[in-house]
Amino acid sequence: MSPSATIPEATFTTTPMKKSSSDKHDYGAIVNNIDLNDISDIDVRHLADAIWTHKVVVVKGQKDLAPIKQWELVTRFDPDSPQVHSHGDLKTFNSKGGLLSTEEILKYDDDDDDDKKYREIVGIPGAENVRLIGKGFQGEDHYGIKNKNITKPLSHDWHAKVLPQEEFEEGNTRFQRWHMDAPLYGRDPAWFTTLRCIKRPTEPQVTIRWDDGSGFSMKAEPGLTAFISNVQTYEMMTEDEKKMADHSWVEYAPHPYMWIGDCKGNPNGLGLVSQGKEKKLEDLGDFDPEDVKTYPMVWVNPVTGEKAFQVHGICARKLFIRSSPTEEPRVIEDLVEIRNLLKTIQERVLKPEYVLIPSLEEGDIVMWANYQMFHTAVDYPDWIGSRTMHQANIASSTGPMGPVPITVYT
Repeated sequence: MSPSATIPEATFTTTPMKKSSSDKHDYGAIVNNIDLNDISDIDVRHLADAIWTHKVVVVKGQKDLAPIKQWELVTRFDPDSPQVHSHGDLKTFNSKGGLLSTEEILKYDDDDDDDKKYREIVGIPGAENVRLIGKGFQGEDHYGIKNKNITKPLSHDWHAKVLPQEEFEEGNTRFQRWHMDAPLYGRDPAWFTTLRCIKRPTEPQVTIRWDDGSGFSMKAEPGLTAFISNVQTYEMMTEDEKKMADHSWVEYAPHPYMWIGDCKGNPNGLGLVSQGKEKKLEDLGDFDPEDVKTYPMVWVNPVTGEKAFQVHGICARKLFIRSSPTEEPRVIEDLVEIRNLLKTIQERVLKPEYVLIPSLEEGDIVMWANYQMFHTAVDYPDWIGSRTMHQANIASSTGPMGPVPITVYT
């Protein structure tokens, strides 16, 4: 996790992404002249440093990348980590993934009309930890997956405020759910996520609406991933807020995505609507208190030293608030208070000028730093076309570190 200044230079080129005059996001880079099927250990280290530094990186020209090579790259980024996807194998994911998995429908949802709030996840044969994420027909034979039609795409159906179907069919959509890729139970979050574009429609553009009273909206190509920087969120905080965040921490719920399996989100995709629908802990099945995760509010980038306000609010069950190492923390367990506190801080960056939606050509692979970013899918009407992506990440060998020691950190 240290910079690669003392090793030979990278053989690939890294160029900052172009921005318009109205853009205020300060991250993103394009990587060219690299073959991820045959990448040296030195270039793996340089690529990792590029992701830590630029936070979102698009590696061009990987049409011929074998799925197993995508997984091997992920493991080479963090060779000391457990050699499994950060959310576990597919059996574990489908039984404990809750909101993120299809099994939750069978266990908790008897209403077929609500099925579209869940997504269908399939592992690539021979590279199960590379997950097929898509929409619509995936082809007669997709790496051994035959005639697969994905019928439960990521969707705004998860939102408490309904987006009328006729408006959606006209190309109006929303950010689905702002999040980092993190199990938040049992395993530490992946340093990076990799998402390879196999196929996606490129037109017409969709209109992404906030629908939260702000009046914000923006245009984007269909089938892409949106990003906001929690480093920029931290930079927008007052000095008193930074002091508080630097010294405070979060306790997440056990099996957090099962815990919120019946909850609904805000229409801008950030945070939950508090409706009292969280499951009781005794209804989550067996869990080990040692696997419940407690993390700092602020995560420090191990390469750049930047601070990110990295709190996954939808899964936060307790906040421990203090403004110095010696202060006794104030414990907040009221979920409404927790969510209001986080919303006040996190919505500042959720404006069009701070949102990056990098365009991907078929074969491009986007990689991002989970310890600095939030991201979200953006749905689009079925008639626009099919989407096929390969996603892979790995639980980290070393979890996030805050700016000051936290005695209860696990």
